Amino acid sequence: MIDRSHKLSLVRQAEELAISRGSVYYQPRPVSETDLELMRVIDELHLECPYAGARMLRDLLNLMGIQVGRRRVSRLMKRMGIEALYRKPNTSRKHPENPVYPYLLRHLTIGRPNQVWAMDITYIPMARGFIYLAAVIDWYSRKVLSWRVSITMDVQFCLDAVQEAIDCYGTPEIFNTDQGSQFTSLAFTDLLKTNGIRISMDGRGCWRDNIFVERLWRSVKYEEVYLRAYESVSQARTSLGRYLNFFNTGRPHSRLDRMTPDSVYFNELPQKLAA
Repeated sequence: MIDRSHKLSLVRQAEELAISRGSVYYQPRPVSETDLELMRVIDELHLECPYAGARMLRDLLNLMGIQVGRRRVSRLMKRMGIEALYRKPNTSRKHPENPVYPYLLRHLTIGRPNQVWAMDITYIPMARGFIYLAAVIDWYSRKVLSWRVSITMDVQFCLDAVQEAIDCYGTPEIFNTDQGSQFTSLAFTDLLKTNGIRISMDGRGCWRDNIFVERLWRSVKYEEVYLRAYESVSQARTSLGRYLNFFNTGRPHSRLDRMTPDSVYFNELPQKLAA
C-alpha cells in the first residue's frame, strides 16, 4: 500500500490511506526468548486453570519463582490468544458486525458419527516462536477429521480444514464452533450453508459447550507439544500430524470403551459411507 519510491511523501500517503504515520515506520520485532519461555509456562497454567486471569496467573508464576508483573502477563496472553474462562478466549473474539448463530446442542442426544462436527483453534508453542492449530472433530467418535497450522489466526486455514473434512468424510448435520471472528465470518458460514450444514455456536464465554475439542487440546499439548521443542513450522506440522494420526488410530479412549476414534467412527457409519 505504501510506496516508498512514490513522489508523494510517506506522510501524505499515510493521510490518503487513513492510516497512522507511526505504522508506516514500524518494524516488527521478534518475540524474545524470555517471553517465549514465559508464554509456554502461561499456556500450561491456562490448561490447568482456565479460569485464571492475568492477576491470578501472575501470582501463580510468582509462586513458581518467576517474578513478573500483571501487565506483562496480560500482554502475553493477548498475543497468545487466551483469556480467563469468565471472558471469551481471544482466539475466539467475535467480529462486531458478523452474525452469531444459536447453540443447537443443548439437550440434543448425539448418537452417531457425522451428526455433529466441532472446530476450534489453539496456541502451539515452539522452540522459537509459536503457531496456531485448528482442527475439525467428529463429536460422537472424537475423531480428528482434518487439521491445519498457521502463523496467523486468519480464516483461510480454517476454511481449508473444513473443506478437507467435507471432501474426505461428507457433511455433518450440525457444525459447532465458538463465536470467534474466523467462524462468524461470511466466508466460513457461507461454506457451511452451501453444503447444507446447520450452524451452531457456543454461548459467550461457555467453553464447555465445545468440551470435546478442549479435551483434544489437552491431550495434544500434554502428550505431544510439551514433550517437544519444534524448531520450525514444518517440523511442528510433521510431528503434530504423526500424533493426530496416533490419536485417531492407536490411542484408546476411556469414554469410547477403550476403543480408538477411528474404530468408533467407521464401525458405526452406514456401510456405503464407510466404504
